[in-house]
Amino acid sequence: MILKRIIVGNVFTNCYIIGCEEKKECGIIDPGAEPEKINKIIENEKLKPIMIINTHGHFDHIGGNNFFAIPVYIHKDDVDFLKDPDKNLSSIFSSPYICKNKIVDLNEGDIIKIGKIAIEVLHTPGHTPGSICLKIDNIFFSGDTVFANGIGRTDFPFGDEEVLFKSIKEKILILPDEIKVYPGHGDITTIKYIKEWLILI
Repeated sequence: MILKRIIVGNVFTNCYIIGCEEKKECGIIDPGAEPEKINKIIENEKLKPIMIINTHGHFDHIGGNNFFAIPVYIHKDDVDFLKDPDKNLSSIFSSPYICKNKIVDLNEGDIIKIGKIAIEVLHTPGHTPGSICLKIDNIFFSGDTVFANGIGRTDFPFGDEEVLFKSIKEKILILPDEIKVYPGHGDITTIKYIKEWLILI
């Protein structure tokens, strides 16, 4: 599997490219900004992008969607965020943004295929109602649910701290220690490290 991290935008969002080496197809997780920068990496790897996966519907994770003429996969509870600049916060923090791509609804337990790569969808609400994490074997993309040294904000509209902690407890802390965590912002970490610092809060 090809895995590339690109840090984009004013709030340093982690965008990830997941590529199947055999099929030469790739998916883009959270192209929040600077799509030309993302596309250059894809071209350098000689990959064909076939889908975007948004871990949630905030502007800093969806802002580059329209550059790529491919379907956007997002949890059904965040679909409205793609079409509403107030919900996706772009009306507050940037220019109002509406996603124009074809949208595919996701649900808990769905399996997304990129070539021979299978990606499991975990619904982890709290940061937004439709926040998701993505698991590929021992690799875990946590979006803005949890970071190397923190958890997602819940002070934005539709955030819920109690729901977020429930998601972390039931979907993330049960995972094996050795799994590598690729968050929506900040450094790559492990489940073990997250478990250790969460004990302190």
